Amino acid sequence: MSSELLTTRALNRAVLARQMLLKREKIKPVAAVERLAGMQAQIPRPPFVGLWSRVEGFQRKHLIKSVESHELLRGTLMRGTLHLASRKDFTAFRNALAPDLARITKSILRERAEIAGLPRLISAAREFFDEEPRTFAEFREHVKTAFPGLDERAVAYTVRLHLPLIQAPRSGETWGYPANADFALAEQWLKDTNSNLTPQQHIALSYFAAFGPATARDFASWSGLSGASAVAEELRPKLMTFRDESNRELFDLPKAPRPDEDEPAPVRFLPEYDNLLLGHADRTRVVSNEHRPKLMTRNLFLPGTFLVDGFCAGIWKAEEKKKAAQLSIYPFAKVSKQARAELEDEGEKLLQFMMPLAQSRSIAFN
Repeated sequence: MSSELLTTRALNRAVLARQMLLKREKIKPVAAVERLAGMQAQIPRPPFVGLWSRVEGFQRKHLIKSVESHELLRGTLMRGTLHLASRKDFTAFRNALAPDLARITKSILRERAEIAGLPRLISAAREFFDEEPRTFAEFREHVKTAFPGLDERAVAYTVRLHLPLIQAPRSGETWGYPANADFALAEQWLKDTNSNLTPQQHIALSYFAAFGPATARDFASWSGLSGASAVAEELRPKLMTFRDESNRELFDLPKAPRPDEDEPAPVRFLPEYDNLLLGHADRTRVVSNEHRPKLMTRNLFLPGTFLVDGFCAGIWKAEEKKKAAQLSIYPFAKVSKQARAELEDEGEKLLQFMMPLAQSRSIAFN
């Protein structure tokens, strides 16, 4: 047991080490995604950019190979959002989260009749997606015919929460998946963890390994798991505890990296929805309270961001027009000449990775 005080900067360096953002590491995509406790993936591209920023020598074909072989699965997990996870983690995470995902249903379905008929809806959806992989646009049309009068969008999202569905990758797609991907039942690809841990304990240990030291509230915020505090208490004998500057108790794995707070941190570009920015209830270890509102949007979209000295220092956008690629950088405050030079160098490499066929590349600070 430990009651050591960890400063905000020490917590920053700890999570950067877990997230492979202090240095790029030699690691295969499946192992990298497991180390990150999954990667948020509402749209196909972010996991590619996220791994490029973390993995030495990463190429998009490496991740495409893993998704096409179903070593990595993309489906609904934490907080009811799409994530990319290994088969082992997807199985455990989904089993841990299933009751909470099912409970979300009551806030989505509007009529008691819809809730009462839920078993029939789920059975019909299972049969529909079991025939062959299909898009949710096709499923919504099916609902209109098979269940006239119901809100087909509410029903479709409810089905995603209740059924373990995964998106089917498509060969030839730049980022592995089309924008309107087919969904298929996941059971045939799920992997028994053969573990002495419960699914809830599995997801908790994965979280603390990827985001610790962290509070039980941080774990609950990231996972959406009810009873997160109870799970942390169950695991207390396996964990160390620390305190933050607000005297909150932090849990962590004994052998997890906790670098010195003065450890250098290179500039890094993070993709949209990167879990580094979503991994804690108190996010001051990666973004200041002053800057956090600049990341909030009405539709909950989290833009691509960049780190300077380990902390979120602005947002970025990349686009290609007529074979010309441009990276637009929007700092929250003035950056030093050295940081600007590092961002330009890293940004040039990012454009090369994202848009390799572009004939010209430019970087603009705004």
